[in-house]
Amino acid sequence: MSAAGRVVLVTGAASGIGRAVAQAFAEAGDRVVVADLDGTAAGRVAAELGALALPLDVTDPEAVAAGLERVAGELGPVEVLVNNAGIVAGGGSLVDLPIEIFDRVVAVNLRGTFTVTKVAAAQMIEAARGGCIVNISSIGARQPTAGLGHYEATKAGVDALTRTGAIELAGHGIRVNGVAPGPVHTPMTAGLMTDPAARGAWESRIPLGRIATPGDITPLVLFLASPQAGHITGTVVQVDGGQLLV
Repeated sequence: MSAAGRVVLVTGAASGIGRAVAQAFAEAGDRVVVADLDGTAAGRVAAELGALALPLDVTDPEAVAAGLERVAGELGPVEVLVNNAGIVAGGGSLVDLPIEIFDRVVAVNLRGTFTVTKVAAAQMIEAARGGCIVNISSIGARQPTAGLGHYEATKAGVDALTRTGAIELAGHGIRVNGVAPGPVHTPMTAGLMTDPAARGAWESRIPLGRIATPGDITPLVLFLASPQAGHITGTVVQVDGGQLLV
């Protein structure tokens, strides 16, 4: 169990991995902020978890600054940040992908992670109590899949921010780590799950033979944010059923 009562901000927390992570922290006794672009869904999940709902566009620096100021005013400064908000927004080869899709995915996945980290880390530094940041990456940062280069490039960037953040923030007692799932059964992958051929193709790449659920991801996120991981920083750990081995 994590230290009780910490202020934990999870982005993209209205569904999928983010929702599962938010629920796990809430069940551990932490004060959770359910941040999501979909404010209605964030409110619904927050009500279910006894958490604070925060409508948040991670691509808007002013909105991020105002949102985290609100969190600090209502709950206190953020002590644990989980950068989970992310999109794929479609697929396509590098020569065919519309630049608008590329820009949107970069804005949410990479710029959004940077923007929220920048503001949350500043709160942690000012509070002088240390803190933890966990970035949700992807094994796609290390294993390419044709048609997903735009998404995978952003996750490689998230891994780089994770390592740089670990170095720059260590002196303030702030640890920064990443979790890199393989394919996970979430609303983002719903189309994959309902297509037997597509699902079978993915499962054939996974030695353990199945696509992960959000519940496979949450224990590692909680561990990396816990005192038990107090000497771990700058790591990106895959949770992929062995996919990177083949």
